[in-house]
Amino acid sequence: QVVLVESGGGLVQPGGSLRLTCTARGIFFSFFDMGWYRQARGKQRELVANISNISSGGTTGYADSVKGRFTISRDNAKNTVYLQMNNLKPEDTAVYYCNGKSRFRDYWGQGTQVTVSS
Repeated sequence: QVVLVESGGGLVQPGGSLRLTCTARGIFFSFFDMGWYRQARGKQRELVANISNISSGGTTGYADSVKGRFTISRDNAKNTVYLQMNNLKPEDTAVYYCNGKSRFRDYWGQGTQVTVSS
């Protein structure tokens, strides 16, 4: 059974930091492209950051709105992908979802809430 489990969300003040963690079970993690998406209330889900699989060299990509503030990384030995979020803004408030994708498979975590508010 494939499971993606996110953790690390919470309430933080503007300018603060959080680190999200997603641990995968049941997949050959190294061969999956991993990503973080978010969905704010009343808005569509959007891609925040992604990191390619081991064959593609772990190349990263970011939404313009988070460039310079967020960093995605992965530890293939731990089947884990991270999202370090710095200088958080109220507009970063959303449910954040972990995604794992291969050529024929697409898996999602259950989501973790991030709230940026004073």
